Amino acid sequence: MPASHCVPPAHPSPDPLTQALQCFRLQGTLYCQSELSAPWGIEVPRMDGVMVFLVVTQGHCWLEVEGHPPQALQQGSLTLIPHGSPHRFLSALGTSTVPLDALPIQQVTELFETVRYGGGGAVVKAMYGVVRFDHLLAKRLVSQLPAVLQMDAAETEQDLWLHSTLRYIAQEAAVPKPGSETVVTRLADILVVQAIRAWLASAPLREKGWLAALSDERVGRAMALMHQSPQTLWTVDRLAKAVGMSRSAFSTRFSALTGQGPLAYLTEWRMQLARAWLSTSGQPIAHMSGELGYQSEAAFSRAFKQHYGMAPGSFRRHEAQQPGQAARACVPVA
Repeated sequence: MPASHCVPPAHPSPDPLTQALQCFRLQGTLYCQSELSAPWGIEVPRMDGVMVFLVVTQGHCWLEVEGHPPQALQQGSLTLIPHGSPHRFLSALGTSTVPLDALPIQQVTELFETVRYGGGGAVVKAMYGVVRFDHLLAKRLVSQLPAVLQMDAAETEQDLWLHSTLRYIAQEAAVPKPGSETVVTRLADILVVQAIRAWLASAPLREKGWLAALSDERVGRAMALMHQSPQTLWTVDRLAKAVGMSRSAFSTRFSALTGQGPLAYLTEWRMQLARAWLSTSGQPIAHMSGELGYQSEAAFSRAFKQHYGMAPGSFRRHEAQQPGQAARACVPVA
């Protein structure tokens, strides 16, 4: 099974949002431990397809994301920039900046780097990470997040996980021991998922859209079934029966929430899977057709060409000819 398809556990959660979070496996993760002394400012370009996160372990600084007001980042804070938007980190508002690629970076391992930079004043320490998501459900969920997601450690029972995890990361980073890199990176992975969970719990309810549909008791269950088993020969009747609704009521509610019919959503999901599999795996197209619920390679090829404008084989060859992404994505900051 290609990596882009999240394989559900033996007993998948009935909660579709939990199912989506179960597919959050961070890929291409790169971490940078930074120590900066005022004055300093760093300008980070757009990084498509990645999520950036920043954990401030000492001091405070400022974040400016294109199109949004400046935000103060305090010690013990966790900030996500889910869409790789251009941004700047500053010791103080108005400080001049240098480009990302001008920083003196020391590569410790393939996945871990350090940087020391600045004018010799007050010190800010932080861990910065850049992560990618290979699974389609994770990518879809990330696309629903705001441009900036910030959490501050607080001495409340609800936020104890954030405070204790940030404190542990700071301890490990301050006095490295055997295995510290592994500990820090795993904790950072958990922080990202926990931050998204906390945002989902506090986000205002939406009347329409993918998150609203996924949160709906019955429509969400139908979506989860399609996500889990794209190879099943789903019909509107079969989906409606599976979630305990009449065909007409189910179809009407699904369309009202998502803006498309159940089978149109299923086709789109299958095509997204197909695109990801063709880009990352070498499995035969005939086998892929069956995994996506098509009874023949010809039927799958027709559907793919109608959706993307080229046959699956042509798309695979086109993707193989594309230059590889630069492996280095770390942005060492505050």
